Amino acid sequence: MDDNVISDAVVKDVARRLLPELGAAGLSPDAVAGDGGFARTAVEAVFPHRDDLLTALVIDAYDTSGAAMEQADRAAAEAGASAGARLLAVTRALRAWSFAHPGEFTLIYGSPVPGYHAPQDTVLPASRTPAVLAGIVRAALEAGELTPPRRALRGTPLLLPAAVELFGGVPEAPFSDVIERGIVLWSNLIGLLVFQVFSRTHDSVKDEAAFFDYAVAVAAESIGLEVPLEGGTTD
Repeated sequence: MDDNVISDAVVKDVARRLLPELGAAGLSPDAVAGDGGFARTAVEAVFPHRDDLLTALVIDAYDTSGAAMEQADRAAAEAGASAGARLLAVTRALRAWSFAHPGEFTLIYGSPVPGYHAPQDTVLPASRTPAVLAGIVRAALEAGELTPPRRALRGTPLLLPAAVELFGGVPEAPFSDVIERGIVLWSNLIGLLVFQVFSRTHDSVKDEAAFFDYAVAVAAESIGLEVPLEGGTTD
């Protein structure tokens, strides 16, 4: 390989291979160059700083995981699935991606990397996951598939304008807090994946795939959505 000519895709492939071993904090031009067998200057010609490389990896991780969810949702919707079945399909897709890419999952959902601050470029890719969830909740609301909540949100509104815009506006009562409930669902999903990817449940749950489906169904109850589980689970 020409020491002075290398593509960003090659650099990112090497960096992704190193993520499970070194962690994001351990990535450096030297580490990538050494593992890939090319000069450090070749790496720096593509990604001048470590943070440039991390940002590229973060964007790719959000994009590929979001794309997996979007593909699963399209397939489920085209098959005429209910909103609850669509939710199960997209969360299973994110779970499959997370286990297949633990280094990248840790990069975007694990502990912050010391000294790294994600730039604005990462915001749009990061929104793909909540956008899929929001689309399913909106579809459920429009199809009359949501059950009104027993507890209504009281007091000062809790949302930033961007969250309202992503959902398409605040629904009327009794579903006026469905966006807040959707954010709870989203955070529960990521927390569940953190527990499973980092093996926090392996000593208490005998079937983690089945438990994942059950947990998603329980979390979905908070927005009044029924997730069908009779179809079984997938690894």
